[in-house]
Amino acid sequence: QVQLVESGGGLVQSGGSLRLSCAASGISSSISTMAWYRQAPGKQRELVAAMTGGGRTNYADSVKGRFTISRDNAKNTVYLQMNSLKPEDTAMYYCKVDRYGLGGGFDDYWGQGTQVTVSS
Repeated sequence: QVQLVESGGGLVQSGGSLRLSCAASGISSSISTMAWYRQAPGKQRELVAAMTGGGRTNYADSVKGRFTISRDNAKNTVYLQMNSLKPEDTAMYYCKVDRYGLGGGFDDYWGQGTQVTVSS
């Protein structure tokens, strides 16, 4: 069974930083793509950042230069370091695993989410 547990969300002021963590079990770290998505009220869920098992990354334009995704395959954990936070970053953040890194949404697993709120 694949399980994802996010942590690290909270309330932070504009310009502040936060680090999210997602601990995964039941995956093969070397081949799984791990990603962070977010969903704000009234908006569609969007990709924030993703990293393949081989270390290739992709970021939403809105977070480039501010957010950094990283992973520790030995711990089956993915992180999202968020710097220079803006109110528009406020959302529920979800960890997602594509178990075999194939894309297409056929074998994706999601965490419960962690709330990030940025005040100004």
